[in-house]
Amino acid sequence: MLKYLKNIFVIIFIVFAVWMLFIDSNSLLIHRELNEDISDLEDEKEYYKNEIEKDKKAIKELSTDEGVEKLAREKYYMKKENEDIYIIEYEDSLKTKDNNE
Repeated sequence: MLKYLKNIFVIIFIVFAVWMLFIDSNSLLIHRELNEDISDLEDEKEYYKNEIEKDKKAIKELSTDEGVEKLAREKYYMKKENEDIYIIEYEDSLKTKDNNE
């Protein structure tokens, strides 16, 4: 083993391999970090594509009069004239205070 380490070509090859794997700006460690970043960005891209699809469906729904009326009634509690609105809250949706407070 010591005989091979005395050879100048083996020494140069070892130095070159260490340089390329760990020290160089295009090293294996840098490539691994960049691949992780690419993976994260692809996941983020997929998330935003899904969000765009949901928004397109909402826009399509709001483009009709029925969709606008539904949104106004459900979210903003608007009503037509001569109409009463009753908001029903369930027991599990109400905020309760603890007895200790």
